[in-house]
Amino acid sequence: MDAQGATGDAGLRKALDHLQSVLIPGENLEAWAVQRRLYAIRHRRLLVAATTGRLICIQRNLLGGFDLHDMRWQDLEEVRLRVGVIAADLTVRVGNAGDLASQDVSGSRVMEFHGLHSAQAEAVYRICQAQDQAWREKRRIRELEELRARAGGIQLGAAVAAAPASAGSGPGAPSEAMRRLQEAKQMLDAKLITDAEYEAIKARIVST
Repeated sequence: MDAQGATGDAGLRKALDHLQSVLIPGENLEAWAVQRRLYAIRHRRLLVAATTGRLICIQRNLLGGFDLHDMRWQDLEEVRLRVGVIAADLTVRVGNAGDLASQDVSGSRVMEFHGLHSAQAEAVYRICQAQDQAWREKRRIRELEELRARAGGIQLGAAVAAAPASAGSGPGAPSEAMRRLQEAKQMLDAKLITDAEYEAIKARIVST
């Protein structure tokens, strides 16, 4: 069933109306999937929607109103899709990251959506994958920036920031140089910098 097909389904129209009512200013709906009637004999059907900012699940109550659950894209840890002959299942693992740099996976929860229309579920899955890749890249860049900052503000590329005036000038200076070398090695091991960039950093630290 596509967006136009929703006009012939009163229950789905209400669910889509509920969805539109909870979108915040600037948030756009990108894809949605509804549960097939066969999988909702004992309860109201689910509507899963992917927007520009989050994944939303809406289920209408038997006596009116609806329940809503959502997750921010930055909290997405894993998404899986299983497409069968009749319907598709979408499984999403969500973390509780405090910010885009957090690597803590404690408190993860799993959201499962069964019996979705296959083509619609595939559209939602593609949005989830795109958002997952985008936020992984943002976290990688943030981690690189933090590693650079901990290494003493070393800038890679055409310009390399000046290191301390002398690695042997005063107590604690050798340990500071060693710390910078260790941070640079961590960036190399994490494949955040190239071998050439690592050698340039090392040469700069050792020669000062």
